Amino acid sequence: MRNCQINPSILSADFTNLERELHRIHTADAVHVDVMDNHFVPNLTIGLPVVKRLGEVSDLPLDVHLMINDVDRWGPDYARAGAASVTFHAEASAAPIKLARDLRSAGARASMALRPATPIEPYLDMLPELDMVLLMTVEPGFGGQAFLDIVLPKIRRARRAIDGTGLPIALQVDGGVTSETILRAAEAGADVFVAGSSVYGTEDPAAAVVTLRNLAAQTPLSV
Repeated sequence: MRNCQINPSILSADFTNLERELHRIHTADAVHVDVMDNHFVPNLTIGLPVVKRLGEVSDLPLDVHLMINDVDRWGPDYARAGAASVTFHAEASAAPIKLARDLRSAGARASMALRPATPIEPYLDMLPELDMVLLMTVEPGFGGQAFLDIVLPKIRRARRAIDGTGLPIALQVDGGVTSETILRAAEAGADVFVAGSSVYGTEDPAAAVVTLRNLAAQTPLSV
């Protein structure tokens, strides 16, 4: 059985009581926190003060996904605020290698995200600088979108490239992850899955996490 992780996105949670919502996903491997600035993506969510407070009340590691401009400046602050992992978008970073090193120096795992249409190939040489690669399976900005199967070949190429490094680099997917699409993403090579409405949209989010993890872990790779 494969080692797969489920990081529920609180973008689909009840924002009036996030501490309670964190307890509802106690079976998760981490909590995925989407930070949007209404510039890089057309949506506005939460910022540094809220992330810092979440870190103070969460028993789960924070997997912070920065969908913001000027990420080179702000990224390390989220690491220092207590995030276990900080993901920046390659499209928003002027110096991604420096940023990845800065994140690690600040105590966080360094992760780089790519939009659905952004190829992985230009970034293969910097894989050793990363702890995780996030391939968006929807256009970033809003939850509840349908999974884009067009990304599956990119997931396979990324999996082969990561395996070729011999390094323990995780491959995360985010967007439209359900009990059906997680099978396709896992088969293609993803091993960390962000799930929003398919977790928080159920009566028992903790049980939904376990179900999704088991489905992914039992799916054989096709690469």
